Amino acid sequence: MEKKVVVAVVCVAAVAGGAAAAMVIRQKMKKDSKWAKAMEIVKELEEKCATPIPKLRQVADAMVVEMHAGLASEGGSKLKMLISYVDNLPSGDENGYYYALDLGGTNFRVMRVHLGGREGGLLNQEFSEVPIPSDLMTGTSDELFDYIAAELVKFISQESEEFHPPPGRKRELGFTFSFPVTQTSISSGNLVRWTKGFSIDDAVGQDVVAKLTSSMERKGVDMHVSALVNDTVGTLAGGKYFNRDVVAAVILGTGTNAAYVERAQAIPKWHGALPPSGEMVINMEWGNFRSSHLPLTEYDLALDSESLNPGEQIFEKIISGMYLGEIVRRVLLRMAEEAAFFGDVVPPKLRLPFILRTPDTSAMHHDTSSDLKVVGNKLKDILEISNTSLKTRKVVVEVCNIFATRGARLAAAGILGILKKMGKDTVKEGDQQKTVIAMDGGLYEHYGEYSKCMENTLNEMLGQEVSNNIDIIHSNDGSGIGAALLAASHSQYL
Repeated sequence: MEKKVVVAVVCVAAVAGGAAAAMVIRQKMKKDSKWAKAMEIVKELEEKCATPIPKLRQVADAMVVEMHAGLASEGGSKLKMLISYVDNLPSGDENGYYYALDLGGTNFRVMRVHLGGREGGLLNQEFSEVPIPSDLMTGTSDELFDYIAAELVKFISQESEEFHPPPGRKRELGFTFSFPVTQTSISSGNLVRWTKGFSIDDAVGQDVVAKLTSSMERKGVDMHVSALVNDTVGTLAGGKYFNRDVVAAVILGTGTNAAYVERAQAIPKWHGALPPSGEMVINMEWGNFRSSHLPLTEYDLALDSESLNPGEQIFEKIISGMYLGEIVRRVLLRMAEEAAFFGDVVPPKLRLPFILRTPDTSAMHHDTSSDLKVVGNKLKDILEISNTSLKTRKVVVEVCNIFATRGARLAAAGILGILKKMGKDTVKEGDQQKTVIAMDGGLYEHYGEYSKCMENTLNEMLGQEVSNNIDIIHSNDGSGIGAALLAASHSQYL
């Protein structure tokens, strides 16, 4: 009898142990299948975001075709190819005090520069950076420009006597306005549409200089807008002031754009007298470029359809700083939903659009610690996802890398397009002059993996001989200084 009891107990224990083991195996299989699903999502992403050199060459060629079409007629291309009315870039002879107002993202900057002519160069600069309350980005134009004018009042009210203009003269301002504008002169232009999260309907189609001037008059600001400048044109002007070989500028920041020096004769839609210099700076508005060769994913298409401007700024939405973090979030959300990537419950914060910003994905991408501590902290602090495994954190870095690499390589293809259009993608016999591109923007400046990948890709496409002749320089805050320089070179008192 006792033997039977012992045997029964052993059997029950064996069954229980077997059930527990089976449960562990089932959980492991479930876990493995979820991991396999997550890896499947990443692999599919990698394939769709692939940018082999032949595809990048197709993108560059498509960019050239669109550039020609945009120069030929208004509305002839997705690329606006806007005439900037800047036919003379700074010469280096400019002197005196000039001001710049740089509006192009979630902050704006007010600046004063002191120019010392050919001998002195840029003697001094002072600036103030001001955040824009989010409600003003979607309010009325009067509210936005009155807020800016009030900050101009604050800036000049703190100046000492030496900065005051002589009697009968006004302070002169270069206004960098980093949104698509159809310029009607060097100091006037109508807003085509807002980008970068702004949406102020009553300003569209209006002259933004007239709007700013009205607000300055209301606030008692004694200032004259001498030049209306796109940030990329400003960066080009600032770059040219310090380096005579600069021929193009590219901004890679919250948004993205490019400008370059075109031969006036190569602009069929230009109907005025040809400028004496024979040249004209063109503001490409390349963020609006699109082509069937762009490697778009379902995440890009969803982001676009849910944006304030569906169907517009497609190039910007896949290469610029405003969107990279958000695309990463969308992939992580799908992995959380379909592969329980962060556990059985989808982290609620992961559902919030734009909660993951590009500076966050950049920090994760650059994490060199052995346990990817930065990645772990970012997931915990921003998305409230704690206790992630090293394996999970590595995959998060891989997703960041896929999108940064795609964006950087496409930006390089865009630059190659500009060089091709200018005939600078080959080395001409006896041509010793360098071709210099001025770069600016937070994405370029702070996301090292992105900018390094972009430059390496451009060199790879150009080949050794040509790339030796091309320099990319960082034109720090070029757009602000450039606007002040253009106010100086287009001063009403010259």
